[in-house]
Amino acid sequence: MKNKYRDKFPAKNPDGTNQIDLNSHKFIKVWQGPNHPGITGNMSLELILQGDEVMDCKTHVGYLHRGFEKLMERRRFIQCFPICVRIAVPEPDFNEYCLSSTFEELAGIEIPEAAKWMRTLLLEMTRLASFLMWIGGQSAAFGLGVIAQWGNYARDLMLDRFEEISGGRIYHMHMIPGGVRGLTPDGFEKRMEDNLREIEEIMSDIDKTLFNNAIFKKRSVGLGYIDPEIVDKYGVTGPNARAAGIPKDVRKDYPYLVYDKLDFDVITGKDSDAFTRADIRRKEILTSIDLIRQIMTRMPKTGDFIAKMPNVLHWKIPKNETYIRAECTRGEFGYYTVTDGSKYPRRINVRGPSYTHAVALMEKLAIDVNIADVAGLMVSLHTYPPEIER
Repeated sequence: MKNKYRDKFPAKNPDGTNQIDLNSHKFIKVWQGPNHPGITGNMSLELILQGDEVMDCKTHVGYLHRGFEKLMERRRFIQCFPICVRIAVPEPDFNEYCLSSTFEELAGIEIPEAAKWMRTLLLEMTRLASFLMWIGGQSAAFGLGVIAQWGNYARDLMLDRFEEISGGRIYHMHMIPGGVRGLTPDGFEKRMEDNLREIEEIMSDIDKTLFNNAIFKKRSVGLGYIDPEIVDKYGVTGPNARAAGIPKDVRKDYPYLVYDKLDFDVITGKDSDAFTRADIRRKEILTSIDLIRQIMTRMPKTGDFIAKMPNVLHWKIPKNETYIRAECTRGEFGYYTVTDGSKYPRRINVRGPSYTHAVALMEKLAIDVNIADVAGLMVSLHTYPPEIER
């Protein structure tokens, strides 16, 4: 995005980039973060300002957990799961699914049908929980703190159901190589339906308070426009791409688990700004609610839920490589795994949307944005810094 103030910069670097003279009274350097109020706080933005407008933006990471990939390469296959879930804390189940699926494909293991349905349920539950956390972060970034409380309460309802299934609220590790640790307990469907109805009521209040709010519209409409022409160039995926009118969705483009048996549409927009991205995610919350209902109606309640497995502490997987992808709340999320025939993975590389969205894209979109809207812009891209520091 061209900066209208570039011709006011006093000089050029040898590589042709602009040089900002910080000794000039026109420009000042400030830092946003690192602190930990939510989505935007786990990384730092180095901002050059003229008045209250951003002239330049550089992202800085390294303030969180780091080195997940190398930690997993030094552990046996089953020992990777307490590590992988921390790469995307609000939606750890996508890590469980992708990592398990790479091991299964490399080892030639087919999981039972009930496990496929259960995994799909878990992925939609974590998608719903993540979106509810996000919508609170987006509203709070624009000063609407009460919606953040509503969103976190609604998310807690879904965490109750995760705790009932797995014993854990944040990290579940319910998906393991071969399938899942178990199916839903007795009475789960009724409790889930009660939660879904309450979440729908909360979303109705959020519609009135956030999406019909003149202040939110004034600040978010036109903010962070993503040109559809740069979507592929910058690796933009998920709601950020769909808000630009590009119907990218791994669940439809590369169906996995039982998504080809479920009825849902890929939701797109056209204005490609922060408001449109929020509206896309609002609609996807309702889609996930509908998908959870479809799954609970059709999934097996009994039967095998894990394939016959070797002793996982002495498991050796033949030499090979593979890549497994899924559609997380932020777009394509994938694991590239290489094995060498030993008890340990030879290489694990995680493809998360946050790397491109929070670094290359954020640095581009922040130019000419008012400093008061920087946090709102970053949240609209929906990023998780641990993914960058993996």
